[in-house]
Amino acid sequence: MFTLQQIKAAHAHVKSGADFPAYIKDLVQLGVTGYETFVTDGHTDYAGQEGYRISSDAKYDPLAIAAESDALQFKTDLKAHQQGHTGYPTFCADCAKSGIEKWVVRMEDMTCTYYDKSGTAVLVEQIPQ
Repeated sequence: MFTLQQIKAAHAHVKSGADFPAYIKDLVQLGVTGYETFVTDGHTDYAGQEGYRISSDAKYDPLAIAAESDALQFKTDLKAHQQGHTGYPTFCADCAKSGIEKWVVRMEDMTCTYYDKSGTAVLVEQIPQ
């Protein structure tokens, strides 16, 4: 089973969204089968084999998530983040402003899905391998 220490060590190499695919590969090697990150405070719930679960602590003070999602603005902000133009704190603040409540990564499908407060998928992305 993986630990939060191992996940933190893998995450230490992530400087921007451009580093995301390599981070996912590291998590797969640790045995992570998926995770949910909550924009409101940055905590993440990780899943592994046989129902194994572990959660990180909040990463920052709570952010207010916009009641309605703005998919166009979110996609613009996400692209900037993936190109390395913004760091994680800015990306999370941008998500909150665009109404993104969480993202869910599924290793089996190699997808990252962004959800709004109503539980609607705003964007499903294939993770590059």
